[in-house]
Amino acid sequence: MRIIVICLLLSLSVFAQSTKPAVQPAKPPAAAAPVTEAQVNEFLRRMFGFNAGLTWTIQAIIPTEAAGVTHVVASIGGQPRPIHLYVLPGGKFAVAGEMVPFGADPFAPTRDTLSSKAKGTQRGPATAAVTLVEFSDLQCPFCRNAQPVLDKLVAEIPEARLIFQPFPLPSHDWARKAASYAECAGKQKPQAFWDFVNEVYNEQSRITVQNADDKFSQIASGMGLVAAAMATCADSPEIHQRIEQSIGLGKAVGVNSTPTLFINGRRVTGITDMPYEQLKAMVRFELEESKKKR
Repeated sequence: MRIIVICLLLSLSVFAQSTKPAVQPAKPPAAAAPVTEAQVNEFLRRMFGFNAGLTWTIQAIIPTEAAGVTHVVASIGGQPRPIHLYVLPGGKFAVAGEMVPFGADPFAPTRDTLSSKAKGTQRGPATAAVTLVEFSDLQCPFCRNAQPVLDKLVAEIPEARLIFQPFPLPSHDWARKAASYAECAGKQKPQAFWDFVNEVYNEQSRITVQNADDKFSQIASGMGLVAAAMATCADSPEIHQRIEQSIGLGKAVGVNSTPTLFINGRRVTGITDMPYEQLKAMVRFELEESKKKR
């Protein structure tokens, strides 16, 4: 009897080893549900609802290149700098801060996108080894303060090229009109674009949505431009499309506040908050990295 049991156990063992269990095909991961404005509002209410006087505005809810990760941009309590949340797949966790590219050449995708699509007004050599792409809003006080810094950079680094991409924010009521007038100034005289931008920054505190057309016409006339032609140009479909394309490009490369600068694809914000020599060192570094590839 004992021998029979042993043989039976051995036969079962052999059967188990020779018979492979059926492998169930893995289920494809479910597509992550998009994060909604209602979900973000409820999250912010639970986080900050204890402060009855605090308000917030959701500026953007953007899918990222990371699968299932959603970028949420919101301004809290009227602070000039928005908060950034990266909601992870499943919607149970969010990472606060900034998601950065990774790899041996982390800025290559953005650099390539800007190289082919940044068509804004530019100055500096077309074959420059380092390109600065500035997304700016003419109603933005931070942009006004940043412009002299960028002008100085281009003057001190002749191998650099500066491209201005208009990015009027929805919260600024005359910024889009200013961007349109600036584009039209450049159509009359290339240098007039930069002169017009600087004049608008100088007059920024005195411009309102009510007097914007008059102010821009006065600036144009003072520069020797044809103000009536500029006004017509600024309201043309061509210029409206040009502004929209620039805004779309900015969103595509992660712009959500102004000014935002790209140095050969490297994204830099808070231009006026960092020491000038540090910013210059970043430009020099990217310049040298670019020369290695040539």
